[in-house]
Amino acid sequence: MSDLPETMPAAVYRGPDDLVVEERPVRQPGPGQVLVEVDHCGICGSDIHLMLQGWGKPGRIEGHEWAGTVVALGDDVKEWVVGDTVVGGPSPRCGTCRRCREGKPSQCENRSKSVHDEFEGAFARFIRAGAASLVRVPDGLSSRDAALAEPLAVALHGITRSGVASGDSVMIFGAGPIGALSLAALRAKGIGPVTVVEPGEQRRRLAAEIGADDVIHPSELVTFPRWEPERISERAVDVVLECSGYGSAIEAGIHQLKRGGTLVLVGAGMDTPPLDTNRMLLNELQICGSFVYDFDGFAKALELLASGAIPTRLLIEPEDVTLDGIYTAMQSLASGGLAGKAMVVPRVSSGHEQPEGHAP
Repeated sequence: MSDLPETMPAAVYRGPDDLVVEERPVRQPGPGQVLVEVDHCGICGSDIHLMLQGWGKPGRIEGHEWAGTVVALGDDVKEWVVGDTVVGGPSPRCGTCRRCREGKPSQCENRSKSVHDEFEGAFARFIRAGAASLVRVPDGLSSRDAALAEPLAVALHGITRSGVASGDSVMIFGAGPIGALSLAALRAKGIGPVTVVEPGEQRRRLAAEIGADDVIHPSELVTFPRWEPERISERAVDVVLECSGYGSAIEAGIHQLKRGGTLVLVGAGMDTPPLDTNRMLLNELQICGSFVYDFDGFAKALELLASGAIPTRLLIEPEDVTLDGIYTAMQSLASGGLAGKAMVVPRVSSGHEQPEGHAP
């Protein structure tokens, strides 16, 4: 550990639209912890909520979709060695409550929060993590592609929650990273046909390249008045995966289901929709939430990525983002200017003085 620097660059959230690159201390791993040098970290939709929309905690470093290399170990860590390539996986759950015993760790009855306690993010050169939360990257899989494991695990959990089976039809609302990964995973599993609903032109184009059977604008959807709850859309599907988090999309999604169909809420948002409860009742529609991962979600995600069945070339933006470019990249992602997953590398651009990500 003596070869490690004392400080590191990190992108630090100071307030809404205020993201700065600072030098932060490199924290040594304690018992049960490892120190990982970050190779790549994806920008998540939740990061945009936290840092552009003011949900975040000032002084905090975000970033949770990461891959890197182990560089130091806590004294009691035996399962890892320096040089191992890993991704940040799920925080350990209790393993003893009813939901954990049922294989549903996302609903651990003893979890205290929806995110890691004392979370340390990966928009920095190094991240300290619990040894038990790490997952090994398969041989031959690049760290850049492996950083998709976390959002792919989220997409796979949504698919699991839907109960979708071969021969079922699916509609995905939102072709952002989770929607695009859901589409790629369904294609890899041979499930379809799949329709994607997306307002942004670049993301519609991406969905078509990944292999959607149909890509439409939300304005093309038909919805029905509340006094006609039994009318079924000609586009009706067995499963809707709502990946945008918009209330209007949730409301429209209910109108795109066949009788007995299922809508899964995968995207988070603060926009509450009105619900046609009579449509839900008379057609026995199911609506369920999807939070984080299956119990084996990261293993399945890494297996899929290593198999080559997921078109990472299409899903990841070709140019990496430096720490001082995170704010600009988030703006482009929020506006639809970037369609794929933006990957952050833990360095600053040459000639860096005032970070691009600092709003005046």
